[in-house]
Amino acid sequence: MEYNSSNFLLETIVPSEELIVSRTDLKGNITYVNDTFAEISGYEANELIGNPHSIVRHPDMPKAIFSDLWKELETKGKWSGYVKNLRKDQGYYWVYAEISEVHKDGKLVEYKSIRTPMSFEKKVEYQVKYDQLKLTSGELIRHVSYTEYKK
Repeated sequence: MEYNSSNFLLETIVPSEELIVSRTDLKGNITYVNDTFAEISGYEANELIGNPHSIVRHPDMPKAIFSDLWKELETKGKWSGYVKNLRKDQGYYWVYAEISEVHKDGKLVEYKSIRTPMSFEKKVEYQVKYDQLKLTSGELIRHVSYTEYKK
């Protein structure tokens, strides 16, 4: 896999006091985003709404994670896990995501997702874990080294 943009390696850090919130229809198309989601992803809210949530799917994410996500939503009504997302400018950001069903009058109508920041250590752990998962399943991976910047 080849990446032609140097922005692809630029991480946007999710501020510790921020929550990223979105809602999707039952097919995963975005119906609502908060300002933080738009800002962190680099999109305007109107660019996100109506598009599939996969608009922010980073190619480093194993396909199996999203298969598991949909299976868990169907069987348990919720899913949580660590996700590397792709920004509009081809940079990225890591989040801990919690997705759950939204019911109205007893009927499932949509999904809501709340995402929070994750530690540097978790990012490294999950990059390695996801690379291994992609290798095991025959997906292409790229190698990224992380170093923590300290002021």
